[in-house]
Amino acid sequence: MTRKKFRIILDTNVLYAGLYSSQGASYKILEAIEEGKLQTVLSITLLFEYEDILKRNQTTLGLSNHDIENILDYFCLQSEHQKIYFLWRPYLPDPKDDHLLELAVASGVKLITTFNTKDFRGVERFNIKTITLKKLLEELL
Repeated sequence: MTRKKFRIILDTNVLYAGLYSSQGASYKILEAIEEGKLQTVLSITLLFEYEDILKRNQTTLGLSNHDIENILDYFCLQSEHQKIYFLWRPYLPDPKDDHLLELAVASGVKLITTFNTKDFRGVERFNIKTITLKKLLEELL
């Protein structure tokens, strides 16, 4: 029996946490992406956010510029790419998260994977839900 491959929007906080420690759920999410169990969807805005956060924290993460470039290249190769032609801003309590909602709507992705589910209140109106890492991992099993 083949399992369904979940299409997700991966919030930057999950990527950061997975690169910071190999002990938690975030790292397991990154492993599931590598194993092909999860399909990430990426926009230019989200890619630039990944780059900004990783480069600002590269000392903490123990990553070189080359390492960061390789990670970003991997996500570019692995992910579905989605252009965004319309904006829903401002909609979410944290305006910095609006681009994730816009990406989900434009791509038809139903799951935004994040630690900060409270920051995405109201996305249900767009038939999208936020999912915690723990819940996503449970659904993958």
